[in-house]
Amino acid sequence: MSTPKGYVYVELVVRDAENFKTHYQPKSTAAVAAFGGKFLMRGGDVAIKAGPSDERRRVLIEFDSYQQAHAFWDSPQQQEAKTYRDKYAHTITFYLMQGA
Repeated sequence: MSTPKGYVYVELVVRDAENFKTHYQPKSTAAVAAFGGKFLMRGGDVAIKAGPSDERRRVLIEFDSYQQAHAFWDSPQQQEAKTYRDKYAHTITFYLMQGA
């Protein structure tokens, strides 16, 4: 039986797009890569079919296991990146989820 994958799902509102892209994204991308993560969704177009529209940016990252997702979150690399995310964006949700 294989180990269930781990996922990170984030919804946030970017307040300063230029600094977010320049300072946060490279650090976050490096942290994801260091733990074998793969971006499945990173922003992009959204078609909201029910409920209010909003300015949220949605991100979905896949890891080989739930434990890897936690290791990513707990890592010094991600915690450093988080300081920049919090400076340039408002995080609405940040979930660590176990896949089926």
